[in-house]
Amino acid sequence: MGQQKKFDYQLFGRVIALAKPYRRIFISAGVLAVVLAPVATLRPYLIKVMVDDHIFKYDIPGMKRVALMIGIVLIVNVLLQYAFIYSTNWLGQSVIRDLRVNVFKHITNLKLSYFDKTPIGTSTTRTINDIETINTVFSQGVITILADLLTLFAVLGIMLYTSWKLTLVCLITMPFLIGATYIFKEKVKASYQVVRTQISRMNAFLQERITGMRMVQIFNAEQQEMEKFKTINKEYTEANLNAILYYAIFFPVVEIISAASLGLMVWYGARGVIGGEVTLGALVAFPIFLSMLFRPMRMLADKFNTLQMGLVAADRVFDLLDSDQQIANTGTISPDRLKGDLAFEDVSFAYIAKEYVLNKINFKVNAGETLAIVGSTGSGKSTIINILNRFYELNSGQILIDGTDIRSYELKALRKRIAVVLQDVFLFSGSVIDNITLRDASISKETVIEAAKMIGAHEFIMKLPGGYEYEVMERGATLSMGQRQLISFVRALVFDPDILILDEATSSIDPESESVIQHAIETLIAKRTSIIIAHRLSTIRHANNIMVLDKGEIMEFGSHQELLQLEEGHYKQLYEMQFVEVEV
Repeated sequence: MGQQKKFDYQLFGRVIALAKPYRRIFISAGVLAVVLAPVATLRPYLIKVMVDDHIFKYDIPGMKRVALMIGIVLIVNVLLQYAFIYSTNWLGQSVIRDLRVNVFKHITNLKLSYFDKTPIGTSTTRTINDIETINTVFSQGVITILADLLTLFAVLGIMLYTSWKLTLVCLITMPFLIGATYIFKEKVKASYQVVRTQISRMNAFLQERITGMRMVQIFNAEQQEMEKFKTINKEYTEANLNAILYYAIFFPVVEIISAASLGLMVWYGARGVIGGEVTLGALVAFPIFLSMLFRPMRMLADKFNTLQMGLVAADRVFDLLDSDQQIANTGTISPDRLKGDLAFEDVSFAYIAKEYVLNKINFKVNAGETLAIVGSTGSGKSTIINILNRFYELNSGQILIDGTDIRSYELKALRKRIAVVLQDVFLFSGSVIDNITLRDASISKETVIEAAKMIGAHEFIMKLPGGYEYEVMERGATLSMGQRQLISFVRALVFDPDILILDEATSSIDPESESVIQHAIETLIAKRTSIIIAHRLSTIRHANNIMVLDKGEIMEFGSHQELLQLEEGHYKQLYEMQFVEVEV
C-alpha cells in the first residue's frame, strides 16, 4: 500500500512538472487561491457586523458604509474568481497542447511492432481522451483543491472567532460528512478506472470496424458486429451508470448532513440569542458560513476524484511515452545522396522470438541494378523491406548500404534516400498534390507536374475536377486502384530516392492499366538501385537478378535466363505456371 502511495506522489510530481514552462501562471493561480480564501469570508462577517453594530443601533450612516464595503468585497471576489478560473483553465489547456504534441511525436517514432500489437483505437484514446482528462488536474484539481482547503480553514477560523460554541455545535455532523466523502471518493475512483478501460475498448472496436466497413458489408456481417457493439456499449454504459449512482447517493446524503447541521445551529443559536450567549448578527451570518463550509467540502470529494482520474489517465499516457519501442537512432551519417550498393550479410529476423521469418540471408545488389524477389505468401519478401527501412531491428547479421551498416546512418537521412511503393496505397484526406508532396514545402508544383508527366499520370490527374487540387477522400476511396498506384509512383519520384522498393505494386492492377504502370515502373527504376517484389513475373523478367525466397531462405538467385535453365527450379515452375495459364 505504501509503495502505491509513493508511486502516486511520484506520478503527481511528474504531472505537475508538465506545467514548468508556465510556472508564472501556475504561481499566479496559487497566489489567487491564497487571496480568495480570506476575501470570500469577509462578506458574511461584514453582514454580522452590520446587524450587531448598526442595524439594531439605528446607525444608518454606519450601515451604508458596511453595505458599501460588502459591495466592494463582492466585486473584488468576482474579479478574483474570474482571474482564478481563467488562469487554471488556460494552464490546463496549454499543458495538454504541449503533451499532445509530445505524444503524437512519440507515436510517429514507434516501431511498427507496436502498431502490430496495439489497436489504433487505444492509441487514439491515449492521444485524445486521456490527455483531455489530464487537463482537469490543473483546471479542476490541484489548485482548486488548494483554494477550497484554504477557504475551509478561513471559514472555520472566522466562525470560531465569531462564536466558538455555535461553531462546535455545527461541527457535530462533521464525522458523518467525512465518512461519506471517503466512501464516495474510493467508489468513484474504482468506477472511473473501469470507465477508462471501457472507453478505450470501445474506441478500438469502432476504429477497427469503421476502417474495415467494406469487409463488414461484403461479408454481410453487419448484424454480428452490431451484436458485439451492443455488448461493448452496454458495458461502457453500465460503467458510467455506476459512477453516476455514487454521485446520486453522495450529494443527497451531504444535503441531509448539511440540513442537520443547519437545524442544530438554529436550535442552539436561537437559545443562545435568548440567553445572551450568541449575538443576532452571528445567527444571521452563520447560515452563510455553513453554506460556505459545506459547499467546498461537498466539492472537495469530487475534485479529489477528478485529480485521481487525471492521474490514472496520466499514468497511461506516461506508460506510452516511457515505452522503449522506438528504433534506436544512434547513427550519425547523413549523406546528401547514396551510391546505392546494397548487401545483406547473414541477416536473420523474427517478429516473434525464435520464429525466424528470415534465416541467414545473404545477397548483394550493385548500384543502379534491379533485384526482383519472388516467393510464396509468408516467405519473407515484405520483411526484407521492413528491415531495410529499419521499421524493425535485425536479430543478427547486418545490412550494408555503400559498405556502411544501416544502423550507422541517421534514421531520417536513411529513410529520405529510400522510397517504398506499397501494394495497398494509402492516401490521406486532402488534395492530390498534398498526397504527392506530403506537404513538403521544398517540393514545388512544377516538380510534381514534371514527375507526373514522366510517370504518365499527368493526363488522368488533369481530368479530375480541379486537377492537382482535387480533394481525395480518406484512403483515396474516390479513385481507382490504378489511379492511386500512379499517384504513389509520382510521390516516390518527386522525393528522388537513391534506392527504390516496389512491394507488389502491380498485383491489384487491371490489364488495361498494366502497360501504364509498367511504363511508370521503368521510369522509376532507371539509374536507381531497385528491389521489386512481384507475383506477376512478366513485370520482372528484365531485372538484373531474381531472388527466389521460400520460408525465409534463398532458394535460387540469378538472372531470368539463368533461372529458367535450372531443371526443376522453383522459378521455372512459377514462370511456366503463369504463362501456361495465360495461353489457356
